[in-house]
Amino acid sequence: MRKFPLWFLAIVFLFSVFFPGVAGAEMGPISAEAAVLLDWNSGRILYAKNPHLQKPMASTTKIMTAIIALERGKLGDVTTISEKAAATGGSSIWLESGEKKTLEELLYGLMLRSGNDAAVAIAEHISGSVSAFAAEMIQRAGELGAGKTSFRNPHGLHHPEHFTTAYDLAIISAHAMGIKNFQKIIATPQITISWPGHPWDRHLYNQNKLLDFYQGAEGIKTGWTTPAGRCFAGSAMRGGRRLIAIVLNAPQMWEDAIALLDYGFDCFELYPVVKSGQYLKSVAVEEGVTGKVEALASKSFSYPLQSEEEMDKITYRFLIEEPLRAPIRERERIGELEIYYEGEIAGSIDLLAGSEIKKINFWGKLKKLFEGG
Repeated sequence: MRKFPLWFLAIVFLFSVFFPGVAGAEMGPISAEAAVLLDWNSGRILYAKNPHLQKPMASTTKIMTAIIALERGKLGDVTTISEKAAATGGSSIWLESGEKKTLEELLYGLMLRSGNDAAVAIAEHISGSVSAFAAEMIQRAGELGAGKTSFRNPHGLHHPEHFTTAYDLAIISAHAMGIKNFQKIIATPQITISWPGHPWDRHLYNQNKLLDFYQGAEGIKTGWTTPAGRCFAGSAMRGGRRLIAIVLNAPQMWEDAIALLDYGFDCFELYPVVKSGQYLKSVAVEEGVTGKVEALASKSFSYPLQSEEEMDKITYRFLIEEPLRAPIRERERIGELEIYYEGEIAGSIDLLAGSEIKKINFWGKLKKLFEGG
């Protein structure tokens, strides 16, 4: 674990004393110009400040760079560093023209040391050029639902047409946290990668201080340029709940991130909405030995709420083509349940048949006719 100066630890301690998370409390003011707190499990936005304001994002750009690299490349891929990549300005892992590096090494350099040279090397390896890679970044962001984001490079150095929103960056970060290799890389405190031709290797240290002083912290990425200010995308997990905090142009970046995460963990609880196997309704069946079948929940569904009273804001919509037609197998999917919070979709689960319903044969139909069925 890295060692931090006493003055830094003292600031963290005093912040936790004077600004503790209190169950049921409202979120206090934060310094960030734009911010979002996202519950990863449910997708619910727990807090938002100017969530759709377009802002430069600095090195938090590299989250999308890593996503595309991990989705399109292989960790063992080897690439030769170009002169352009080696000459990239700003933060660097000191790549040299002609040096060979694996994609895995470049990703550690990208996310731990925030190497702009590593970002360009990745872009050239995946797409052939920075411009082509930036176009892929924009396309992928749109596919993820981050439609107000524009990329012009893979590193985040300032460009007037390179920007995101706190909401979009939360969506992008949430997707990244679903990639196991991404989780592994951003949670690594330090690592050594090769440096051919030198008497020593490169020692890379994770710049995310949250890993050292916040319980359950997982990553994700810091960022800073003069136009963007201090930016941060952070993730933490406690009790199976993962929260993602985004702050853009945040003078008190660490304090803001802590306040957001504390608010999410302290003021919201997961309330069970539906339990796996729960009976939800009876569904009409045609040409079956019985005329109805039970619709059961295929899995449990919980949602973050501040109090049990908020359960009144949850509504349901059944998507079933009634009547069903026999035969029906037990546990066969027969429809879907959509779950809404305050009129907005919160999630959905499959509905399963609670029992087998066989198709009625000729004699069965005849018997029903005589019985008046």
